[in-house]
Amino acid sequence: MTTIILAIVIGAAFGAALDRIGATNPNWIWRMLNLSNLHLMKTILLAIGTGSVLMFGGQMLGLVDVGHMSVKAAYAGVFIGGLMLGAGWAASGFCPGTGVAAAATGRKDALFFIAGGLLGAAAYMLSYPWWKSAGLLDDMAGGKVTLGAVPDSGYAGLTGLPGDVLGIVLGLAFIAVAFALPERLRRAPQGRAAEMPAE
Repeated sequence: MTTIILAIVIGAAFGAALDRIGATNPNWIWRMLNLSNLHLMKTILLAIGTGSVLMFGGQMLGLVDVGHMSVKAAYAGVFIGGLMLGAGWAASGFCPGTGVAAAATGRKDALFFIAGGLLGAAAYMLSYPWWKSAGLLDDMAGGKVTLGAVPDSGYAGLTGLPGDVLGIVLGLAFIAVAFALPERLRRAPQGRAAEMPAE
């Protein structure tokens, strides 16, 4: 029961943070993708970088149990799915997490997004045997591997670099990019409805 309560509290806090930074509003997604306002991109990079430094630093100090580290296998379907997710994110202004958080804020368009996602998941489940037989779910590059080997994680590293150190370095690089990026790279395009109504 404690785990469920903790999950609800953390999920609600995460959703509130997404709403606070503008990730539940498709207008901010559109501005980020057309490079007219990089506030959201800078926030995402800063969050990923900070999380990486804290996680890998915590593992090195023994504060974070390496057993909680989970790596997904690389296969062709992951890359196809990633492209589909990116296209859907650009078209709708939502990704799965931001769509649910947006629905919680009362956006009606987010409800249609969630319905579409559930239909897509159902279609994938029904067509799973075909994807499997087509070889799109076969492991690539050794399956569950990381860029660097993390001690006691059970995952092989593609390079000889220590994974904890590499994770911290990449995290710091993300943080540096977040601070170095300007607020915008180009002016907002004209001739298109600049705002999507908050439904």
